[in-house]
Amino acid sequence: MALIEIEGLHVAYGGIQALQGVSLHVDEGEVVTIIGANGAGKSSLLNSISGLVRYGSGEIIYRDKPLPTKPHQVVAHGIVQVPEGRQVFANLTVEENLHLGAFLRRDKVEIKADLEHVYTRFPRLKERREQLAGSLSGGEQQMLVIGRGLMARPKLMLLDEPSLGLAPLLVAEIFRIVRDINSEGTTLLLVEQNARKALSVADRAYVLETGNIIREGRGMELLKDPMVQEAYLGTKRAAERQRRRRGARFSASEA
Repeated sequence: MALIEIEGLHVAYGGIQALQGVSLHVDEGEVVTIIGANGAGKSSLLNSISGLVRYGSGEIIYRDKPLPTKPHQVVAHGIVQVPEGRQVFANLTVEENLHLGAFLRRDKVEIKADLEHVYTRFPRLKERREQLAGSLSGGEQQMLVIGRGLMARPKLMLLDEPSLGLAPLLVAEIFRIVRDINSEGTTLLLVEQNARKALSVADRAYVLETGNIIREGRGMELLKDPMVQEAYLGTKRAAERQRRRRGARFSASEA
């Protein structure tokens, strides 16, 4: 059953078309990944869902009803975006940042329980609960923005480039967290430039190029798609570089 359906979405910034009739759906319980190059329209898509960007035409249907267009109404409906670039409130503590995630909630007992659940998931945040968020490392800040999103108890979480700028070990940790969050019942729409990692955790995926969906399918199927491999996984380029290095070593040994 589709949790959210997007039909014919168009987004423009002045005369520049960011999305050109994009249609996709996310079923309840899925991890759906959007991959594409910089400027493909991935963040514009998430920002349209969140109400941060006005779309010109098309529709966004959430649980069989049109989704409101104001950000606080979107959050109230159970959709939370974890933004690109680890946008923490730098001058507030870790715990104050987490409480802001529950701003629209009034169930104080459950909020406290969810806070402890976030601390269980991210022990480093508990250790730094009184520390200013701006003083955290990049990986800790990413954990904080994910934890802040979870404090809203989302039905659908929009993750925008969660591994951006992180060291490989932290990237692996972030994708483990993505799997865990989904296994606990949260549906995820993931935008990510690390196509290999993103496709490996996805139930389904879409390839977005210059504002258009050009491929869609199961995550593991797209991992094997020759076009996706060449354009986004670097498979052929990597093989060519390896052949050139081998040729250079052979020439040097002959000399």
